[in-house]
Formats: sequence, C-alpha cells, structure tokens
Amino acid sequence: MNLAERVEEIFNARFHRQPMLVRSPGRVNLIGEHTDYNLGFVLPAAIDKAMYFAIAPRTDQVCHAVAVDMKEEYTFAIDNLQKTSAGWPNYLMGVVDQLMKAHYSLQGFDCVFGGDIPIGAGLSSSAALEAGLAFACNRMFQLKIDPLALVKAAQKAENEFVGLQCGIMDQYINIFGQPEQALRIDCRSLEFTYYPFHHPRVAIVLFNSCVSHSLASSEYNRRREECTEGVAMIKQLFPYIASLRDVSSEMLKECQSKMTPVIYRRCKYVVEENSRVLKACAALEKNDLTSFGVLMHQSHEGLSRDYEVSCTELDFLHSLVEHNPHVYGSRMMGGGFGGCTINLIDHEAIEATQRTVTEHYKRKFHIDLKTYITSIGAGTTLMHGQ
Repeated sequence: MNLAERVEEIFNARFHRQPMLVRSPGRVNLIGEHTDYNLGFVLPAAIDKAMYFAIAPRTDQVCHAVAVDMKEEYTFAIDNLQKTSAGWPNYLMGVVDQLMKAHYSLQGFDCVFGGDIPIGAGLSSSAALEAGLAFACNRMFQLKIDPLALVKAAQKAENEFVGLQCGIMDQYINIFGQPEQALRIDCRSLEFTYYPFHHPRVAIVLFNSCVSHSLASSEYNRRREECTEGVAMIKQLFPYIASLRDVSSEMLKECQSKMTPVIYRRCKYVVEENSRVLKACAALEKNDLTSFGVLMHQSHEGLSRDYEVSCTELDFLHSLVEHNPHVYGSRMMGGGFGGCTINLIDHEAIEATQRTVTEHYKRKFHIDLKTYITSIGAGTTLMHGQ
C-alpha cells in the first residue's frame, strides 16, 4: 500500500465516508538563496516527496484533523480559531483564518494527512501543509480562488497566524510546480518562468547535516538588516534604487568606499547570486548541467565567505563532493547554519558517493548523516474526488 492509499484508508476507517484526495509536495531550491527578501530571483522545484490529504466537508463548523505520522489529532471550530502550542494545527488554522478573513463561505471538514517529506530538513513540509489545505478547500467548497491568490493566502497563514515571516517561494512552487521543470520566480513582480530540467540519469540528493545552530534566526534577521543598510548607502549615489535587485556589480563597486567591508560583502553576494540565477536558467535552456553545477558551487562559496550563513558542517559536506566528477553541483540550501546541502549526482554514483560522504562526516563530527534522494515532480494536484 502506498502513502496515499494508507492516508485514504485511515480516513475511511475513522470517518466512514469517501474523501477527496490531494497530493501536496515538498520543494528544493536549486539556486537563489537569500535573494527573495531582496526582491530578486529564486529557482525552486517541486519534488516527488509529498504530503497527502484525505478530506471531506462536514455539515457544521467543526474541523477534525488527524496527523498520521505524528499519531495526533486536533479539533477546532472555524469561527473560534485559537493558536495552540501543539504546533502543526496552527498551519491548518492559519489557512482557514485567511479564507475566513477574505469572506469565503466555509464549513467544517474532516481531514487525515501524512506523507514522506522529512520534517525539519528544509524541504518545506510546512508550505505543503498550508498550500495543500488551501488547494483542497478551494476545490471542496468551490471557492474559485485563482492559483496566485491561493499562494498568497498560504504564505499569510504562516506570516500572520503561525508567526513566521517566511517569503513567498515555498508556497509558490508548491502550487505552480511542474514535472521536469524548475520555476524561476521574480520576487518583486511575482512573475514566473518555467525552465526544463529533464535529466533522467541525474538525481537531486540532499545530505542532511543534522545540525541546527542557534545562530540561525538572529543571523537571518541581521542579514536582512545589513542588506537594508547597504541599499540605503547605494541610494546616496543612485537614488532610484529600491532594493539590491536593482544594483549591478559596477554600481556596487562605485559605492564600496561608503560601506564597511561586511556590508559590502553582503551586498556583493546578493548581486552576484541574482546574476547566477539568470545564468543558471540560461544553462538549463541549453541542457548544460555542467555550467549549472559550476554556478551551484559558486553559490555555496558566496554563501560561506561573503554572506557567512554556512557552518563548518555544511562547508565540509560541500568540500567532500566539490571535485567529484560524478557530482555536477553542490551547495548549502536554505537559511543556513545547518540543514542540507543539495547535490546533483549521477544515478550510477549515488551509492558510492553517499557511502564516502557518510563515512567522512561521521569520522569528523560523530554525527550520522541523513540522505534523501529525490527528483522534480508536480505541484499540488487533485488525485481523485471532487
């Protein structure tokens, strides 16, 4: 029995009726890190690991949710949403909260969900939960919400109800993802473009460092402040600049003398990363995975040296594969200070590479590495039902 069938079977046993079944995927970001809040470009893709929702409407205002993987249940009323310390129900209630605020006509529902997106690995299981439920409610209650509005509702659920100030990328790729396509998102205009990623002999392999340093959230906020400070300095010479998205390398060099070395390096990374995303898209159009991989390596170097959001463990994982001829590209993925590296590896070399990396990592840090092998898949879809 596959995961979708298991979720549906649990729903049938628990609620004794036939549900609608929705698949909501995790995501990877191939390149374009810390560019989103600078209104730049990102290049994510939906993956084949996903969360599955079995869901059906009720005739009252009550919502009953069953989290299969956590073996937990939670009940709430749509007209009395209260944040809970339980954690995961807040993502569901946040979506309902946004739909209610937008004056859509809802009623209660029964929902069972579970899947194979690793929690805490940076594959955006939270966005899969939010966007998956938003998609399901849209179909189930025939709300006729357009896809971009669904994305925004799912993001605001996390911003306003959960209380995490995430960007829009995770929810965006969840709704708009396509098989064998990377999605370049313009974080200023919210326009998007698909780029082909058809490489059957190459897998996306994530090496999870299994560390999460306490610096992550404070340093993330500091990077945002440093970028804002850099923009203010650049505006003195170029008043029309609104964000680092508008800045070229030449403009930045003209302003270097006005900046501290740290602020300059932060701005330098963002400007170069935006350029790398555009070059990476051009490489995909030419089916040139070698050039794409070089840009991934450069991205990691910039994140480590200029933006300084990597850590010893991530740098070590990158160094282990940087010169491996079977690894096209590698870089840290996500906010930094822990989490995963993303690697493009020939299928035939995955086992040997994984074994070598795992052994060296264990020897150096005494940590058991976790590995996830994935590929690019579809965004949120209706499997069957309404």
